Amino acid sequence: MRYLSTRGEAAPRDFEGVLLAGLAEDGGLFLPEAWPHLSPAEWRALRGLPYAELAARLMQPFLGDALAPATLRGLTEAAYAGFGSPAVAPLVQLDHRSFVLELFHGPTLAFKDMAMQLLGRLFDQVLARRGERITIVGATSGDTGSAAIEACRDRAAIDIVILHPEGRTSEVQRRQMTTVLSDNVANLAVRGSFDDCQDLVKAMFNDAPFRQEMRLAAVNSINWARVAAQIPYYAYAALALGAPDRAVAFSVPTGNFGNVLAAWAVREMGLPVERLIVGSNRNDILARFLAANDMSVQGVEPSLSPSMDIQVSSNFERLLFELLGRDGTATAETMRRFRAEGRMPVPDAAWRRAAALFHGFALDDAGTLAEIRHLWESAGYLADPHTAIGTAAARAHAPADPAIPVVIAATAHPAKFPDAVARATGRRPPLPPRLADLPAREERYSVLPAELAAVEDFVRAHTRRNRRG
Repeated sequence: MRYLSTRGEAAPRDFEGVLLAGLAEDGGLFLPEAWPHLSPAEWRALRGLPYAELAARLMQPFLGDALAPATLRGLTEAAYAGFGSPAVAPLVQLDHRSFVLELFHGPTLAFKDMAMQLLGRLFDQVLARRGERITIVGATSGDTGSAAIEACRDRAAIDIVILHPEGRTSEVQRRQMTTVLSDNVANLAVRGSFDDCQDLVKAMFNDAPFRQEMRLAAVNSINWARVAAQIPYYAYAALALGAPDRAVAFSVPTGNFGNVLAAWAVREMGLPVERLIVGSNRNDILARFLAANDMSVQGVEPSLSPSMDIQVSSNFERLLFELLGRDGTATAETMRRFRAEGRMPVPDAAWRRAAALFHGFALDDAGTLAEIRHLWESAGYLADPHTAIGTAAARAHAPADPAIPVVIAATAHPAKFPDAVARATGRRPPLPPRLADLPAREERYSVLPAELAAVEDFVRAHTRRNRRG
C-alpha cells in the first residue's frame, strides 16, 4: 500500500513512512493510492468477529508489509484489552431504528482512545525496529490530547507535547491531560482557540529544519494512521445491523471531520452506507458548507461541546481531494485560497457530490441541553453534549426508508461534561472509579501566547531535556 499527498508534490510513502511523517512535506495530508475494497462475501465473513480481530483484519490492507498479520493482531488485542466494555464499542438501541455506538469505554472516556491506544503501540513497534526516537506534537480541542498522552506516556522512544486552548476545554478534559506527570509528557495552554493551536502544529511541521531537528510526528487526525484505526468501529456497527445485506446511516458529531471521514472510508471499502450526517454546534462551518456551499471561516465561539469548537476542519482536505478527482494541484490551490481569503471555493459540481451523501446539522447550546433532557426522559439514556448533537442530527436527517438504521457515534462519556448534563437532567454523572480522584490530582502545564517561536522553543527545551537524560 502506497500513500499520496492531497497536494500532489510530496513523494509517495508506505504506511511506516506515513505513520512517522504525519503531515506531508508539501503541507498536504496522506491518503491511500487506492482504496481497498471488500466483496459482499468478504464482508459477511467478518460478521461476529471480536472487535480486536475485526480491527486487525480491516487495517491490514492499509499497513501492507509494514507488519505481519500476527503482529498487528497482537497490537489490537493489547490496545483494546483494558476497555471498560467487553464489546469495546457496544451498540445501545434508543428506539426502533436509532442505535448509539458507544466509543467512550477507553482509558480517557472518549472516542479518541479507539485509535490512539493502537497508534501508540504502532509507534513503539516501528521505532524499536528502527532504533529511532520521535517528538509528537498535537493540538486538541478537548479529547485528542488526553488520549494521545495516555497512549504515549512513559514510552521510551517518544516525547510528547500537547497544545490546548487555554480555558476552552472542560475541567475534566484539562485535568486528564495536565495531571499526567510522566517525564516524556508536556502540556501547553495556548492563549487562543483550537484553530490557533492547530495552526501552530501545522506551522511546526512546515518548518523543515525544526521538523527534522525534533523528528516531529503527529497524533492528530492529520496522521492517516489515526483515521485508519477509526474505520473498524463503523464496520463493526454496520455488520452487527446486517450489512452488507442492509444499508445503514451514520450520524457523527464532528469538528475536525476525521471521525466522519472514517465512516466515509467504510463506504469506499464496499459497505452500503446510505448517508452520513454531520453534527455541528454553533461553530457550524461544516453544516453551512453542506447546506449552501458556504465554507467560510467565522470566529470560534466557545460552547457546551468544546471538542467541536473548530472553524478549520483539517480532515476536510482529504474529502476535497476526492471530490476534485484526486487532483493535487487543484486541491493545493483551493486550500491556498481558503487560507488567504477565509472562504473555500469548492466547484459547484464537487459540492453537489458531497451534499448528495453528507447532510449537515447544527445545534446551539440551548438545543443541546434540550436534547440531553429529551434523551434522558424518553429513553433513559444519559448523553454528553457532543453525542446529544449527534442524536438530534440523526432525528433531523434520518433516511426516508424506515428500514435503514441510523447509528449515532457517542464520542464522550457524560462524566466528562458533568455540568452540562446536570443542567439538563438534574443528574451529575460520576467519573468511573479509576478516575474518581482526578479533581485532587496535581496539575502541570505551561501557558504561552499563540506565537510559533515561543512554542518551538518550548518543544525544543522539553525534547532536549529528555534526550540528555
